Amino acid sequence: MLIYSMGVSADGYISDRDGGLDWGDSNDEQYRFHIAETSELGCMLLGRRLYETMLVWDTDKSLRDSEPGAAFAEVWCALPKVVFSRTLDSVEGNARLATAPLADEVAAALAATDKHVGIGGAALAAAAIELDLVDELRMLRHPVVIGGGTPFLPPVTKPIPLDLIETRTVATRLIYERYRRTQR
Repeated sequence: MLIYSMGVSADGYISDRDGGLDWGDSNDEQYRFHIAETSELGCMLLGRRLYETMLVWDTDKSLRDSEPGAAFAEVWCALPKVVFSRTLDSVEGNARLATAPLADEVAAALAATDKHVGIGGAALAAAAIELDLVDELRMLRHPVVIGGGTPFLPPVTKPIPLDLIETRTVATRLIYERYRRTQR
C-alpha cells in the first residue's frame, strides 16, 4: 500500500504559515510510535522540503544522543528514499532523485518491496492523491490550533470515501487516525 502519513495540528495543517514545525512536541513514546511506523516501510517517497527537513537524521549526530533518537535515526537512515525535486542535482544518505513520473516511481517502489511504501510532503502527496495512488491516510493529530499553513490534504474535485480503520491515543496527548480508501 501507498501510505501518506504526517503529524498535523488539530485544524489540519502539517506546518505553520512560515513552514515551521515547532508547534509539535515529542517524547519517548512518540519516538517509539514513529520508529514502529517507519519500520513498516520498504521505501519512502519524499518531496524536496520534507527530504531537506529529515536530512538532519543523517547529518546531525547530536540527534543520536538519546536512546529514542538513536533508534529512530537507525530506522530512518536505513530506509531507501526517492526524492522528487526540480531544483536538487544530488541527494545524500540512502536516497536517490526520482527520474520517472510519480505514478511510475510509486509502481516501482511498491514492486521493489514486500512492505508498504510511504509518501510525504504536502505537494507530492497531493499529486499522488490526485492520481488516485494513495491507499491510506495516517494523521498524528497534535492538540494545537495553528490557524493556517500547509494543509495535510489538498482541495479535491470529488469526494474520496474513506473507512476509519484505527484511532488511538499516543503519548497521552496525540490522536492517531488511520483511514483507508474505500474499495474502488
